Amino acid sequence: MLKKMVLSIVIMVGVAVAGSLIAQDKDALSFECQLKPKTDAEKKILDILDDMDRGQRRGMMNVPKEDGRLLRLLAETVGAKHVVEIGTSNGYSGIWFCLALRKTGGKLTTHEFDAGRASLARENFKRAGVDQIVTLVEGDAHQTVTKLKDPIDILFLDADKEGYIDYLNKLLPLVRPGGLIVAHNMTVRQADPRYVEAVTTSADMETLFLHMDRAGVGVTLKKR
Repeated sequence: MLKKMVLSIVIMVGVAVAGSLIAQDKDALSFECQLKPKTDAEKKILDILDDMDRGQRRGMMNVPKEDGRLLRLLAETVGAKHVVEIGTSNGYSGIWFCLALRKTGGKLTTHEFDAGRASLARENFKRAGVDQIVTLVEGDAHQTVTKLKDPIDILFLDADKEGYIDYLNKLLPLVRPGGLIVAHNMTVRQADPRYVEAVTTSADMETLFLHMDRAGVGVTLKKR
């Protein structure tokens, strides 16, 4: 009887500790840093992004807001001059990149297969006032990316998941040493194992996976 009582107490303590840890983890995930625009121009772009988030997200497969902020931080941190995006959709993630590119003096080349989404993206780029630094290429990106010649600071993959390995093989030579390959939807359920193997087993690349409790983002450094 005593042994059973002790065992029950141990189990109860264990459950309580586990519950406490889970609660702490949830609390850690609940922190949200507020966006504080530095200029009126930045506020205008953030307002457009908020409007898109509220009114255009359905059916667009946009990145979550937190991932958009990550894209902006990465681009501004590396001083990106040329970002290549595969999968424009309505321009949501591209505008996050443009927040950084306005400051780095860079440009965005973004590829979209669907004509309707490309048209909406053009409208949104214009609304945000960033259309002058964006080149939107319509068509099958597996073909259109072969025309790219300029060095790439950040390659962002957010299109057909089974195509990531092809985009990587075709564009990695253009990614500058010290540049990044950022892949969206990298959870175990969605990621193509061929792509994961390519970016995690090469001595020329270093990869971390972020936000895996949500959409999942793979950030890969092309080593110098």
